[in-house]
Amino acid sequence: MGQGQRRNIAVVPQARPALDAFRNEVANELGIQPPGDYWGDIPSRTCGAVGGHMVRRMIEFAQHNLAQGRFPTGVQQQQQQRLQ
Repeated sequence: MGQGQRRNIAVVPQARPALDAFRNEVANELGIQPPGDYWGDIPSRTCGAVGGHMVRRMIEFAQHNLAQGRFPTGVQQQQQQRLQ
């Protein structure tokens, strides 16, 4: 992607390479050949499918961690305060 076009900034910049690899992995699973860094030639419907599947997998990951009792920082404190 062209540097002037990058609008979605990772909340944790160190996670950018992992997010890019995750996007490419999901694209491969959907039978879409990842184009490398520039996705501008890929139809928006296809990009939306990749993004939608990424979100589903992230939600599944979060739900699995919550079910195992692993809460993000701050959430566990809120949970304990509710129980008091």
